[in-house]
Amino acid sequence: MSRPAILLTALAALLVLALLGICLGARPIAPGDSLRALFSPDPANDLHLVVRELRLPRTLIAVMAGAALGMAGALIQAVTRNPLAEPGLLGVNAGAGVAVIIAVAFLGVKGVTAYVWFAYLGAGAAGALVFFLGRAHTSGAHPLRLVLAGAGLSVALGSLTGIIVINSSVQVLDDFRNWSAGSVEGRSLQVAFVLAASLAAGGLICFTLARGLNALMLGQESGRALGLNPPRIWALACVAVMLLAGGATAAAGPISFVGLVAPHLARSVGRANYGWILVFSALFGALLLLGADIIGRMIAAPDEVAAGIIAMLVGGPFFIWVARRFRMVRA
Repeated sequence: MSRPAILLTALAALLVLALLGICLGARPIAPGDSLRALFSPDPANDLHLVVRELRLPRTLIAVMAGAALGMAGALIQAVTRNPLAEPGLLGVNAGAGVAVIIAVAFLGVKGVTAYVWFAYLGAGAAGALVFFLGRAHTSGAHPLRLVLAGAGLSVALGSLTGIIVINSSVQVLDDFRNWSAGSVEGRSLQVAFVLAASLAAGGLICFTLARGLNALMLGQESGRALGLNPPRIWALACVAVMLLAGGATAAAGPISFVGLVAPHLARSVGRANYGWILVFSALFGALLLLGADIIGRMIAAPDEVAAGIIAMLVGGPFFIWVARRFRMVRA
């Protein structure tokens, strides 16, 4: 099957899943009623309110967060040349987690709409610090140094988060737990707008880097011979990962493995063309996270399992398979 045909098939599958995401829940809603709620809403109809106020924002955030994590994963795997890399590698999840627990425990911030800004700020600050620590004097950033700096900072920030959580009240623990599980439930359209801005800005940077990534995959020396500036590419890639993974983490919590699995699926279709790889990474990431959210609603109905937990159950075995099959390539 050609890549355009696969693209159309994936888009059709995403539309079907989006409709399922709007219809399914603790109170199932017929597809016809869901479509009427979207295109000709009746404010007096409680089913229409459920669709427009709860399920539509939830579905949009799952799609956009999955797409952002997919592209961020493809980008970080490309610049580090490490098939096991994923967005959390740059300390984004850990930075967002520290910022959220500080906001909840010390500033009394409540609700996703309020602390999404703190998560976004923490994710961006952690990513910037990793890039700074990954530099060696004036030689610029290096993929291996970025990986080591990200791993070290994640451990340090994770320990700080644990200390604050242990010494906080039960209410603070409960608020933080709801975010840290990685769920898109209860998010508002305001959160979706923040994520949409991050996705647009980060996606634009990604696609401007596509040609450079194609050449950089030949190796740094070959890239320089073709006129590339690897430190500049790494710097822009870090900014894009901060925007994409930071926005997704702020909106949906720390979700693992979507940024690992989606790029591998995309490379099986896009081959060595990073323009296609980024497109399919976004699509497959959206399908994975939206599918995880729908499965989480169904397996424990009328209760729910967070999408982040479902993603870990699927991504864990995939991580083991990748670790056994691939070896890290020297940059």
